[in-house]
Amino acid sequence: MSEHRRKPPQPQGGGRAAARRGQSGSSSGRRAAPRGATESPSGAYGPGGEERSYGGRAEARRAAQRGGRRRAAEPGRAGRRAVPAGRGRAAAPGKKRLVDYPRFDRDGWRRWVPSWKLVSGLCIGFFGAMVAAAGLAYSMVEIPIVAKTAKAQNNVYYWADGEQMVATGGERNRQIINLSQIPKAMQNAVISQENKTFYKDSGVDPKGIARAVFNMARGGNTQGGSTITQQYVKNAMLDDQSQTISRKVKEIFVSIKVGANKDKDEILEGYLNTAYYGRGAYGIQAAARAYFEKDAVDLNPGECAFLAAMLKGATYYDPLGSQSIDSAATPKANQKRALLQMQDTLDKMVEYGHLSQAERDKYKTLPKWQNPRTNTQLSGQIGYLVDLAKASLIKNDVVTATQLDQGGYSIYTTFDKKKVEELETAVTKVYKKNIDPKKRPDTDTHVQFGGASVNPKTGAIEAIYGGADATKHFTNNADVTGAQVGSTFKPFVLAAAMKWGVRDPDLGQVQAQDERTVVSPDSLYSGKNKLKIKNYDGSVWQNEEGEEWLQVNDGGVSYGKAPDYKIDLREAMRESVNSSFVQLGMDVGLDKVKDAAIEAGLLKESLAGTSFPSFSIGISDPSAIRMAGSYGTFASSGKQRSPFSVTKVTNKDGTVYTHEVETKQAFTAKVADNVTDVLKTVVEEGTGTNAKLTGREVAGKTGTTDGNKSAWFVGYTPQLSTAITMFRYPDDESIKNRTFLEMYGTGDQESIHGASFPSEIFHDYMEEALKGQPAEKFPTPQPIGEVLNDDPEPTPTPSITETEEEESPTPSPSVTETEEEQESPSPSASQSCGILGWNCENESNGGSDNGGSENGGSEGEESPSSSPSQSSSEGGNPRGGANGDIFGGPNG
Repeated sequence: MSEHRRKPPQPQGGGRAAARRGQSGSSSGRRAAPRGATESPSGAYGPGGEERSYGGRAEARRAAQRGGRRRAAEPGRAGRRAVPAGRGRAAAPGKKRLVDYPRFDRDGWRRWVPSWKLVSGLCIGFFGAMVAAAGLAYSMVEIPIVAKTAKAQNNVYYWADGEQMVATGGERNRQIINLSQIPKAMQNAVISQENKTFYKDSGVDPKGIARAVFNMARGGNTQGGSTITQQYVKNAMLDDQSQTISRKVKEIFVSIKVGANKDKDEILEGYLNTAYYGRGAYGIQAAARAYFEKDAVDLNPGECAFLAAMLKGATYYDPLGSQSIDSAATPKANQKRALLQMQDTLDKMVEYGHLSQAERDKYKTLPKWQNPRTNTQLSGQIGYLVDLAKASLIKNDVVTATQLDQGGYSIYTTFDKKKVEELETAVTKVYKKNIDPKKRPDTDTHVQFGGASVNPKTGAIEAIYGGADATKHFTNNADVTGAQVGSTFKPFVLAAAMKWGVRDPDLGQVQAQDERTVVSPDSLYSGKNKLKIKNYDGSVWQNEEGEEWLQVNDGGVSYGKAPDYKIDLREAMRESVNSSFVQLGMDVGLDKVKDAAIEAGLLKESLAGTSFPSFSIGISDPSAIRMAGSYGTFASSGKQRSPFSVTKVTNKDGTVYTHEVETKQAFTAKVADNVTDVLKTVVEEGTGTNAKLTGREVAGKTGTTDGNKSAWFVGYTPQLSTAITMFRYPDDESIKNRTFLEMYGTGDQESIHGASFPSEIFHDYMEEALKGQPAEKFPTPQPIGEVLNDDPEPTPTPSITETEEEESPTPSPSVTETEEEQESPSPSASQSCGILGWNCENESNGGSDNGGSENGGSEGEESPSSSPSQSSSEGGNPRGGANGDIFGGPNG
């Protein structure tokens, strides 16, 4: 640095006095500090090595305490506080900055730590801006006028050919009433459950808003925590029901304004008149009519608490259930949820002083409800068709239930009007001809039918029969009913045996899973009655209690010749022999049987008892729609296409949804075509002869279940697959612990089988449904698999013993003329057929499909190893039907 810049300041004036004044400094501190005192603070001394002067004694003392007595830096040696060039504190700004950041008077990382003044200022500014924005938004929103926004529209449903089916679903079933007509108990029930601070709050719940924001941050929806005012606003803002942040923010501001400008009673009245209670009922008056057939003013506190529960979501609280939308919404589960919610509401009413304990104690159970459909447009089968299409759209997330309620959609279905009418005609004809509840009240009451037709080439549901009338019978019998499918499940066992094969009994469990032998339909299996079922390795199967399984055949009869009673699988299917298919299922593995059923198109949740041998003979309860669809997989040479009911949905903005058919190769053509070939023999020569069609090839299977409680026929041609089910089940929801009833004597028949009324309905319907369509043939099956358990000697014609002992050494040499009466109510084999041949399956060829054999031991001879039944509730049976005696061999 140049010398003249390092020159120390010269005293003003000369002489010793001036020098002395300069050394002592000004005692008052007023005189300006020496120039050296204003130099860089990095050193303790001023330029030229002179010691810094201090303004007074106190300052000097403080400087000394801070280490002011420091030596000047020696040449070539940096002082302790010397800072290298380019580092250290930045030079002081020429003028004061508005925002001192980074901070000039701090070193290192401290420069980047904002001061408390800066942080405070930013926070105040941010919240100020938010308040300003909120104020602006508040001033801009308007209180919605329900009359302007409630623009209810119809949903229009179309048949498969484009003809309009019905316009419904969007109109509001609502009758506005004054608050004075709404019971005080209803008002208090909603307030107690939904918003206990309703009369005190500003219309919004800050905690609820925070919770909604948190839910959105996690990817959930914004629902939850809304006040009654917010819910009323949302109900009034029908033009925007989206679950978005912008809609939620708008709802909040409108709610605040509504809370500030409207009377609380007016808000409560508006909410109760606009809320949705399920069953198409908007408002408390419509809800009171829909559930109790009374006016709202007449509701008691229990009914009010019940309806308050419906506001939580009728899908999961309506006692009738909503299984078509969610399989978890069974009547039993919904009733349990509704009762718990109702009781909770009543308890809160007592807690908040709205109800006395004595009055509360009167309502311990659900009130008696009903379900009147008042829309005559939905009578007959139309209501079932609309419900099925709606459920499909909601389950597949095409539109929400709320959006459908708003209306404005055109829904194009797969339903063929002609086929729907013909299926209803076929069922009605059989019912009127044979079922007479007045004449036979003990056997013919509560008889129900269900049915469905699916196009195998697309999966389109072309027809269903849901029940007698959708305005009187509310469960869709084409959907899940809980009726077990019996022997119609056996084709899945055969398909599994031909796809994966049976396990080698000489190999270990792990190795046996990989090394399998594909089965030919000509493979031989025992047709013996009361066959002792074994594991694939030859060991006797036992349950957890060590009990063995003796599989009983229909009527207690055996097939084949002693001592091994071997018959081929084609004959076993034709005559519906339980013992053969139960053992085949064990050899293949019940896990593989289950996989085959699922790959064919059955839903996993409909399969019950998958660890028991009887699984192979149909203790599961799939719907008629799914059974028709899964058989359609065989009809289409192994190509599986899920059943669907809606092809397209449009609204004012254009196309909302278009169905795309997805095809999966569930089985090879070789496997599927061989299953079809075996099922053809069932119709041509076996238990399903009533299902023959004029000039057409038909494949199918009969089925009857434990205690003769349900009967099925499922069959198909290359163009159409149809499932028909029949059962007895009380249709009165007020009856507690309902269960399936036996059908012995129903329709004046000794018992009901798949070969009787169901196959007759199939025949009558399919003849008309396929009229005008060319007759198509099934593909010729290619040889498959190995013939297992083959004897060197040919097997003679099967014979049926009269009443076989457990270890009978020889069979009856020929078919008996008459059989001894069985101890069970199962009918004996008969040589004669009914007028229409319904009972031909009980003839001497052993073809029977009634409750006797396919029910298990309890229906034939009494098994020494019988035990309590396995309930089909394991598979989620909403009807609670039982499977019967497992260890006597439940039927298929």
